[in-house]
Amino acid sequence: MAIDLLNHKLDRAFDHIDASGNGVVEREDLLGLGARILVGFGESPTSVAGASLVDGFDRIWSTLSETLERDGDSGIARPDFLRGMTAAFVTGDQYDPVFRPATVAVAELCDGDDDGEIGPGEFRTMLCAFGVAYDDVDEAFDRLDRSGRGTLTVDELVVAAADYYRGDDPNAAGNWLFGPL
Repeated sequence: MAIDLLNHKLDRAFDHIDASGNGVVEREDLLGLGARILVGFGESPTSVAGASLVDGFDRIWSTLSETLERDGDSGIARPDFLRGMTAAFVTGDQYDPVFRPATVAVAELCDGDDDGEIGPGEFRTMLCAFGVAYDDVDEAFDRLDRSGRGTLTVDELVVAAADYYRGDDPNAAGNWLFGPL
């Protein structure tokens, strides 16, 4: 069950990156996701926050490529993506030093006014960049907002990402990060 759940979530992550739907992700696809996030928040890739996101996504790609023993210019098909993500970030030791900083960069972009909180509109902007269906965003936000405050903290969003990408608990709130599974 846990392996099926993790594979399903990583399969969806592949779809978030493979915007063209050609069945292969490339570095430019991942950086394109970063660009969609930056555009959504009106952030320049050369600003401190923008550069942090771009660097984080680039480090994810480099780590994934190295894990699969590929050069950084090679495309990665879905089965290899699942294998590489699992080896590097789920069972491997690269989540905290590589993947987590990228999730922090995304979460901090969502907190445009630096108050430590992310409202439903900011959350929607992020999920739209990932290609999440508009109708799924409100339910995802409500599931992650377990306290019912109407906001998420940056830390809550970072923890939700860890639950999504690494967690095997079928009841974890983080499974709702990108809408219903």
